[in-house]
Amino acid sequence: MGDRRVIGLVCGVVAGISYGTNPLFAKPLLLSGVPVLVMLLFRYGISAALLGLWMALSKEKFSVRKREIGLLMLLGVLFGGSSLFLFASYAFIPSGLATTLVYLYPVFVALIMVLLRFYPSWQTWLSIVATFGGIILLSSPSQGAEIRPAGIILAVMSALSYAFYLVIVNRSKRIKHVSEHTLTLYALVTGAILFAVIRCFQGGSLTEGIDSAADWGNLLGLAVVPTMISMLTLAVSSRFIGPTKTSVLGVFEPLTAILIGTFMFGEPMTWKMGVGIAVCVGAVIFMIVKPGTSAQSD
Repeated sequence: MGDRRVIGLVCGVVAGISYGTNPLFAKPLLLSGVPVLVMLLFRYGISAALLGLWMALSKEKFSVRKREIGLLMLLGVLFGGSSLFLFASYAFIPSGLATTLVYLYPVFVALIMVLLRFYPSWQTWLSIVATFGGIILLSSPSQGAEIRPAGIILAVMSALSYAFYLVIVNRSKRIKHVSEHTLTLYALVTGAILFAVIRCFQGGSLTEGIDSAADWGNLLGLAVVPTMISMLTLAVSSRFIGPTKTSVLGVFEPLTAILIGTFMFGEPMTWKMGVGIAVCVGAVIFMIVKPGTSAQSD
């Protein structure tokens, strides 16, 4: 159990850091004029192809039971929907506020687990509150920014989608014996199909804005690091240490994104952001050092 906990914690940190590299690859693509849906389509599609190739070379089985397919597809819709809702919210509210609202997902995970009669320890609850406070410091919207209700709703839906994804991966007995590779592959394929269908209804070329080798390189990076690596380690972490603790470790996502913005794109680092980073890291360390015990904990 000790080894599983260490592996779960490490995977949770890797999942957060890898997902936080989104701006490193996505920002150049957006500047090149690649639409969000096109970016998400290739992000999931390339990732699914690479993971499928890896599984084939490793001679891992692709087959699942019929009763598992529907739930695996639902996971793909939830994970893909989380990305889609987040990007859509940017059109209505500042990205900093959207980031703050999306980081409600640890709270949603904890509440869902309580409904399932699995109770996070007080140390975990304290870590959730502290990390959320840190995120508010990191992502405070600028003065006078326009805030529209549609953006708030979309950001909260993104958080809910992500929360349900984590809980289902951890708690569903139906897919308990499905490997992390197979689970992630089906989720990626479903997400790619979802984005392709929406793009077709939206209209426009499926390769719009992808004009150079650099664009394809960024799409490859987007598919490998913040998608395939993140989803695989997220599944392992959720199964090994539970969805609540995994969601708290997700704080490394905005931390990584902010550091990339500061050092790679010259974005400003304020004292509030520095304090927010310190609070978040301190809360995670507290959760790891003081895990707490509970009769029915996650």
